[in-house]
Amino acid sequence: MALSWGLRCCRRALSWVPVLVIVLVVLWSYYAYVFELCLVTVLSPAEKVIYLIFYHAIFVFFTWTYWKSIFTLPQQPNQKFHLSYTDKERYENEERPEVQKQMLVDMAKKLPVYTRTGSGAVRFCDRCHLIKPDRCHHCSVCAMCVLKMDHHCPWVNNCIGFSNYKFFLQFLAYSVLYCLYIATTAFSYFIKYWRGELPSVRSKFHVLFLLFVACMFFVSLVVLFGYHCWLVSRNKTTLEAFCTPVFTSGPEKNGFNLGFTKNIQQVFGDNKKFWLIPIGSSPGDGHSFPVRSMNESQNPLLANEETWEDNDDDSRGKKAHKEFFSPPSRASTNKEHVSTTNAV
Repeated sequence: MALSWGLRCCRRALSWVPVLVIVLVVLWSYYAYVFELCLVTVLSPAEKVIYLIFYHAIFVFFTWTYWKSIFTLPQQPNQKFHLSYTDKERYENEERPEVQKQMLVDMAKKLPVYTRTGSGAVRFCDRCHLIKPDRCHHCSVCAMCVLKMDHHCPWVNNCIGFSNYKFFLQFLAYSVLYCLYIATTAFSYFIKYWRGELPSVRSKFHVLFLLFVACMFFVSLVVLFGYHCWLVSRNKTTLEAFCTPVFTSGPEKNGFNLGFTKNIQQVFGDNKKFWLIPIGSSPGDGHSFPVRSMNESQNPLLANEETWEDNDDDSRGKKAHKEFFSPPSRASTNKEHVSTTNAV
């Protein structure tokens, strides 16, 4: 017991090492830019003031979003998705898998759950003892089920999901802007040092390394940020990009794609004045989401909504929509299902 507790403490402490590395790099970059570049190397007072004003404005949002990404706790499913004590005992005491499966189906009928496992079963977490809401997954690092889980990020030592995905995207955006601003303003002085137009003092090495580190981080961050922008434009998570969601009617890779504008609003909210500020504005509670190819009567979140916008690949979306509603094999069920779909 004591050994297990000690290992958990060591693991918890080591998980903060990547965050500590980022913090140390940022603190050094602040010193190198503010003191060694602006106060020592830059000679023009007006240029110093301009550089420092814009730098600190970006720095504030950069550190603010990083803080929010780290310390905003992942949101877990509420109590109604957990099995009751009686249901839990019944489920664990039942030895027949098919009966267990049917028990979960009966429980899921009372919940707004429309996604399934690859085999068509209800998504159930046997560690948290709950029926997983749509887009919810269990994080083995955090040891919990996380609503709209995207991934676990070691650089923020946190699970990125419904509660902090907006902050994570903003952190990536301001990180790219931070590195780009440092690189562009330090480049001219890098050239001057390289040509020997400035005296070779201690500031020279700080400026040279500052430009190198900024460019290195910029390249890696802009790729990661671009990938997540693509995910947002399709209303996908990282997990859904690698594993197609399965609905009650079958797999549908564009099942949550509502159109470009509405996809962005699913992360940042309807009020555009909050899009650049790390304040929670994502719509909903993270337990259920509008689904593109689901009947309004089945999903109350679609009620009274306008027609979804078509994205750039509209023809491909229509094809996927048609395949998603492909009828079962039996003819009678086929006619009834097609008529219901046409009525929608």
